[in-house]
Amino acid sequence: MEDSSFEYPSDILYTQEPLSGYKFGGYHPVRIGDTFKDNRYTIHHKLTWGGFSTVWLAHDNLCVTNTHLRHRWVSLKIKTADTSYSSQELQNLQQLEKIAAPDDLSSKYILHLLDAFIQPGPNGIHQCLVFELIGPTIDRIITDYRELSDSLDPQTILRLSRQLLKAIELVHNAGVGQIDISGRNIVFSGRNLSYASEKIIFAVFGSPEHEPVTHLDGTPLHKGFPAALFGPVSWEDWLEEFAEELRIFDLGEGFAQEEKSRILAQPGPSRAPELIFAGRSDYRTDLWHTGCMLFFFVFGTYPFDSDVEDMVVVEQMIDLLGELPQEWQPTWDRMRAEAGDMMDFQGDEVFTLEDRFDKEVAEPELAPLIPIIRALLEFRPSERITAPQALGLLGTQGQ
Repeated sequence: MEDSSFEYPSDILYTQEPLSGYKFGGYHPVRIGDTFKDNRYTIHHKLTWGGFSTVWLAHDNLCVTNTHLRHRWVSLKIKTADTSYSSQELQNLQQLEKIAAPDDLSSKYILHLLDAFIQPGPNGIHQCLVFELIGPTIDRIITDYRELSDSLDPQTILRLSRQLLKAIELVHNAGVGQIDISGRNIVFSGRNLSYASEKIIFAVFGSPEHEPVTHLDGTPLHKGFPAALFGPVSWEDWLEEFAEELRIFDLGEGFAQEEKSRILAQPGPSRAPELIFAGRSDYRTDLWHTGCMLFFFVFGTYPFDSDVEDMVVVEQMIDLLGELPQEWQPTWDRMRAEAGDMMDFQGDEVFTLEDRFDKEVAEPELAPLIPIIRALLEFRPSERITAPQALGLLGTQGQ
């Protein structure tokens, strides 16, 4: 529950990082106009935030390209102090860079790391990662299309599918697994705006919105609190999904593939069945999540609901994909028995994956994705196709 001794004139409090996170070990307070790393990076807007970081639009005042000084827009991610030394994100990125060399990570559809440094502050020591400029999340753009009863065009869907599979191929080749593959963690690149003028940037991003944070009794804020909470870029005037590429944004949850038993926060609509039935997951869980994302690209919705009980999700899996593996059936029978009448779905219309395509997808160009999604969504992790195998099935589609 938020501290009622503070005054919040707008809903920014309820849509942005919690003020309770501004404490020792938590977020670093940032204001528009702040500079970092000896005045190299100047903050101009807020891009997004998460439970363990805030991400800001910054101007790189010392970018050198082809021996010429050229100002560039970048994404500055400031991690909470508590996670700055426990996160594997920087190590994972460095490992991926070795595999991708001599190319940079953006060529493999992973967000390209440009710089990294440490920033001391009133709430602790923060790891700062500077990335290429990002656009909106896949979630945001596809949701906007769905609200207009529209969808991405087939060639864009195929292109994004290929790019996501290429990114997963690189991640797994680097020995990293169980990254966050979800619509909130996959973004569009911002290449076309990286060197734009400030006028153009703010025409697209809008001006920063903020609300001052004050004590109701007028007493001064602790130095670890921000003087204001900032709202993020709205992306309402961003129209680049046809030109920009996909990027996987956050690799902080990834870990070495040999680690097989680890409890991770899984995207609600993408819960993998092996975690439900076997209580463990490994790098092949990424393949399940990738199948869910390709489904999302095509249909504008995820294949399985979020914020519901495991037994409801499993019922949806069975409807879409068929019967569970025999070794999981006793556990499923117990789940159904414990649920009783709650699991009575008789009369509900059931659509398999192939039924959904026949009913909802009019574009024949997307047909090659049917066997790919189906093979990525195999119940047994050992039976899922790898990213290179999926790319082989895709052929030249989406190039």
